[in-house]
Amino acid sequence: MNVRAIAWDVDGTLVDSEPLHHRALLAGSAHFGVDLSDLPDEAFRGVHMGDVWKILQPRLPTSLAEAEWLTAINHHYVNHRHELAPVPQAVDTIRALAEMGLPQVCVSNSARMIVDSNLDALGVARYMAFSISLDDVVHGKPDPWPYAEACRRLGAAPATVLAIEDSQTGITSALAAGLRCAALGFDDGAGYHGISDLHEVLRIARHGGGSSDTR
Repeated sequence: MNVRAIAWDVDGTLVDSEPLHHRALLAGSAHFGVDLSDLPDEAFRGVHMGDVWKILQPRLPTSLAEAEWLTAINHHYVNHRHELAPVPQAVDTIRALAEMGLPQVCVSNSARMIVDSNLDALGVARYMAFSISLDDVVHGKPDPWPYAEACRRLGAAPATVLAIEDSQTGITSALAAGLRCAALGFDDGAGYHGISDLHEVLRIARHGGGSSDTR
C-alpha cells in the first residue's frame, strides 16, 4: 500500500535533543536541591515524563508537585533551544517530502512547549500540518493513542501512514495504532523497517516497502 502521509517522532528523530533534555532534567531538579548527576546521559530516552516523575519521585522533595518540577525542566529546555542541532538529513528530507506533496505531522511524547521549541529550532514548523504533544493525548507512547489521534486528524487509514521513530517506545506506539514504521538506527524487526539514515524515508515514500509489508 502506498504511503499517503508521514508521522514524525521529534526528539532523537528530527532533532538531537537528548543531551539538552538530560541537562534540563538535571538543571530543573537542581533548582529544588536535587542532584541527579549520577544518571546516565540517556537514562530516559523515549520515556513519558509522567513515568520519569514516578521513577525519580523517591529522590525528590515530598512537597514538590509534579507540575512545578516539569515547569522548571521545560523552561530550561526552551531557554536553551539554541543549543539544539538537527539530526543529519532531517531538514532536507522534510523539504523533499513536502515537494512530493505528502502531508507531514509530528507525534511527540514531549510537552507542547518542547515540541514547539524543537520545530522552531529546526525551522520546519511550516511543513507540518499539525503536531501532537503529550498535552494533546490521554496516554502517551508506548500507548497507541498519539498515533491513532494523528491518523484521525489526518483522515487517513493507519496503514497508509508511515511513522518515523528512533526508540522502542515509539515503535511500539506506532505499530499498535496500525501504522507502518521506519525505525532510525534499528535493524529490521517484527513489523517495522530499520533504516540507517533519514534519506531512506524518501525511498520508502516513493517506492513503498516498510512495516506493512512484513505483517
